[in-house]
Amino acid sequence: MTRQTAASNGPAYGWVIVALAALAMIATLPGRTHGLGMITERLLADSSLHLDRQGFGQINFWATLIGALFCFPAGWMLDRWGFRVTLSLIVGLLGLVVISMTYATGVMAFTLLITLTRGLGQSALSVVSISMTGKWFRRAQLPLPTAVYSILVSIGFMAAFYWGYGQSGRDWRSQWFELGGLLLVVLAPLFAILAKSAPAARHNETEHGITEGETDYTLKEALATPAFWIFGLATSLYGLVSSGISLFNESLIVELGFNKSVYYQLTTMTTGIGLLSNLTTGWLATRVRISTLASAAMTLLASALLGLQFVNSFPALVTYAVAMGVAGGMVTVLFFTIWAQLFGQAHLGRIQSVAQMLTVIASALGPVVLAEIKVRHGSYLPAIISLGLIAAVVAVTIPLIPIPRRHAQPRISPVLEPASST
Repeated sequence: MTRQTAASNGPAYGWVIVALAALAMIATLPGRTHGLGMITERLLADSSLHLDRQGFGQINFWATLIGALFCFPAGWMLDRWGFRVTLSLIVGLLGLVVISMTYATGVMAFTLLITLTRGLGQSALSVVSISMTGKWFRRAQLPLPTAVYSILVSIGFMAAFYWGYGQSGRDWRSQWFELGGLLLVVLAPLFAILAKSAPAARHNETEHGITEGETDYTLKEALATPAFWIFGLATSLYGLVSSGISLFNESLIVELGFNKSVYYQLTTMTTGIGLLSNLTTGWLATRVRISTLASAAMTLLASALLGLQFVNSFPALVTYAVAMGVAGGMVTVLFFTIWAQLFGQAHLGRIQSVAQMLTVIASALGPVVLAEIKVRHGSYLPAIISLGLIAAVVAVTIPLIPIPRRHAQPRISPVLEPASST
């Protein structure tokens, strides 16, 4: 191997992979609720689409659920074909679909294209993005790159939202055509050039002379462990809570007796708190057991949700927002890190695809659950309290679940095993 090749495939190049992975996640924007939210009102006003608000909500719900199925082929492709082919292909297809949306007329064509953007963007491209760091870095190295990745994604989405809202006066078709062109003509070729897969040998290295291939789990084996399901439940529960509260946050704040303007103050505040939590969790993950961090995140989430019923002042509301922001930052880093640390790299794409599908389904159900409870009881609080109780049960359960490991091999990452008491 030449010096140039070694450098391009070495650990230092992993930081290029981190940046590309973050860019790939930002590229999911047209397939996400927040991305579509930028043009929702203009879509409803477009007479050629024949949409109404309730119908559009139903289209989004079913498109999200059907689109979740795209997680599976994306994970398989990533494990089999690597970063370059999988990433550039999915981004290119997403760009074509986004461009095709600008020519759509009628509900049927629009529904098909929305489903494809959900499948290719929110599901498939997300699976690839969140798996890239785990496939490149060894388990013990993962927490810091994952924290940096999370921060880059947050900053990127903020910049994308700023751009999107600045385009609110334009025709949605011209705006979406430019976005699709950016994906197809700029990002897909960029990924094809730069998105190198980690050398196969990296998957078999450990600091203890034991090959990681011996500890890697297949998808079937991972699904057979209680750890997969408890961590999957924890991250999906947060996704359900976050999507539901985010969509109805302004209404929820008004229900608590506060002015609508408080909503914007809290949104700005929680964004910064989430970024700080990302970095802190990445640092802690190198020193604290992953199950301890996950339990702490669920405890914070449960405390915030159960305490919301007692919020009657602005300082109390800020305390709630801080707890939610910290919990969200923790869950984000843990979700990006935990699957590679628990189950290895060889089949990470497939394993991550199932985990991503669970969160997508949960995120789709979140607004439905909160809206239904609001209609039935005239308040969001019964749903929020129930979700808080579930989070508390998950927090208590996580430390009781054994961490998956093969045979009696030496531990691979200090964050997976408790320190010896001797």
